[in-house]
Amino acid sequence: MAPARPPRAPAAPDPDPARLRAIFGENLRKLSADYPSIAGLCRDLGINRTQFNRYLTAESFPRPDVLHRICQFFGTDARILLEPAGKLRSASFDLLGHPAVAGFFGSEPVAVPEDLFPSGIYRFVRRSFVDETLFVRGLVYIHRADGYTFLRGAEPIDALRRQGLSTARRDREFRGIVMRQEEGIMILVTHRNSLACSFNFLAPETSFQSNLWEGYVTRTVREKIAGIRAARMVYEHMGHNRAAILAAARGSSLVGIDELPPFHARLLRLDQPFR
Repeated sequence: MAPARPPRAPAAPDPDPARLRAIFGENLRKLSADYPSIAGLCRDLGINRTQFNRYLTAESFPRPDVLHRICQFFGTDARILLEPAGKLRSASFDLLGHPAVAGFFGSEPVAVPEDLFPSGIYRFVRRSFVDETLFVRGLVYIHRADGYTFLRGAEPIDALRRQGLSTARRDREFRGIVMRQEEGIMILVTHRNSLACSFNFLAPETSFQSNLWEGYVTRTVREKIAGIRAARMVYEHMGHNRAAILAAARGSSLVGIDELPPFHARLLRLDQPFR
């Protein structure tokens, strides 16, 4: 006689769809919290704003292809439907806190005090890497999350058009990590998938205006005969002054020396070679 089969364990109950929608909506709200504009986020994701709001309010789920797009964008996986956002990331060592670099990176460099480098909108200016007679102006957003300081911005459209490059928002966007140095801060900046990167160093300029930082930026490209790979750069903190930010955003992003504010031109020290 064949031995009796052990009784099957009772099947786990199917997840409640309303609860899954609620978990997903809450996770999506947390993942979107640091994005400065929900409208801009929807454009980057290619999702209708009304439909995105339905996800946030737990009224509906995304289709599988849309869910994949959301997971790819935020660097997570399908557990976004089942687990709170705080549990989605791997429990392995954080890169900067890994034992292999303990004492060299870790908590000290990533702790960037607000009084050293405040959050908010900055406008920057530097010499063009392509045409040394022109200067690039733009805006970046500095924000903090999970104990880190981050940068987000987009390449100027007119500068990209001059080079025959894509002006799509996804291709223009860059992001960076801000870390503290002995004399200031450094920022590692990259475009999506690290297709183009730069290193930035900035130090407070205290003798002129308290909201200015001066330093330089270098591109991670091969040495070429034409163009430059390093240039001085100035950051001006605009905080959350909406009128000033909009005025800066409306201005041309590729200008001649005569269009630079005098205090920017002074800090760029255009009459001195960059060393």
